Amino acid sequence: MTRYLLAGGGTAGHVNPLLAVADRLRETEPDATILVLGTAEGLEARLVPERGYELLSIDRVVFPRRPNLAALRFPMRFRQSVDRIRQLIREREIDVVVGFGGYVSGPAYLAARREHVPMAVHEANTRPGIANRLGAQLTTHVGTAFRATRLRHSTFVGMPLRHEIEALDRAASRADAIRFFGLDPAKPVLLVTGGSQGALSINQTVWAAAASILGAGWQVLHIAGSRWKRLDSELAGYTIMQYCDRMDLAIAAADFAIARSGAATVSEFSALGVAAAYVPLPIGNGEQRKNAREQSAAGGALIVGNAEFTPGWVTDQLVPLLEDRALVADMAARAKTVGVLDGTNRMLALISGARAEATTIRPVH
Repeated sequence: MTRYLLAGGGTAGHVNPLLAVADRLRETEPDATILVLGTAEGLEARLVPERGYELLSIDRVVFPRRPNLAALRFPMRFRQSVDRIRQLIREREIDVVVGFGGYVSGPAYLAARREHVPMAVHEANTRPGIANRLGAQLTTHVGTAFRATRLRHSTFVGMPLRHEIEALDRAASRADAIRFFGLDPAKPVLLVTGGSQGALSINQTVWAAAASILGAGWQVLHIAGSRWKRLDSELAGYTIMQYCDRMDLAIAAADFAIARSGAATVSEFSALGVAAAYVPLPIGNGEQRKNAREQSAAGGALIVGNAEFTPGWVTDQLVPLLEDRALVADMAARAKTVGVLDGTNRMLALISGARAEATTIRPVH
């Protein structure tokens, strides 16, 4: 019986691939023990127990980016985290550590190294985070979600996707999706999404430009997020909601999408052949724009800057594209050429390789 410790958390970009791998491990190795290392503040604090896994929480230790008091305290706090994880590895007799980035992964990699436990790393973004850059120095079993990611020892595996996305047959599910959202089966669907909290600039632009999209013969399925309160549109064919707990059906309904270019969104759309106009998040280190580049280069997506994504851009650039249904279909086919649906299994093969190279004799403590 193998005992896994999966480390990651903070954001959905770390938690969702972690849970996809955990679910597949549970499916393929029913007798395995799967533990998750995270913090009490991240999304994992809710999502991991909901999925039926035990969460081992440690304190959140942030890598300092500038000299200040927190930077002075960092070395001691980081060592304490490493020591705590080493203790957990010994107490729980962990056989392999798998990291997905985030605050807990860095100390987890060092703890695994010092306990002579094999490890594997998955990097979801095209621009690797600090923790995974560290992990890639300590193991040769490194998987990336994007081909363009530059990380030592890395192999492209794709994004571990949720089972409902992996198994989705968009064509077969379209009729159910249209009924679920109350859409018109005779019109193409523009899906708009900015993530669970939404994207204000996307919401404002689509709200203002909805009439021109509808005038092109399309209908809009707009998932606006928890912070958007204007849900009272009277335009026929414009469906707007705050939440959607069936994103698989939303994707099944979509003929084109407008979205942020988070790693999971780009990976799901490309794997399933959804053409899109991506509006990268304008803050951070630019990884969202990088995430969308491969699909864009293949001809399966547009990338438009946040400041340029205006009602005028929708009218002048997007609407003429939507009116060319053959071009939309071609973009969808091109999107699918860069996507992969088996990222979960590819990552499991990488983990299996790490485990196979494990030292057979554990250190004595």
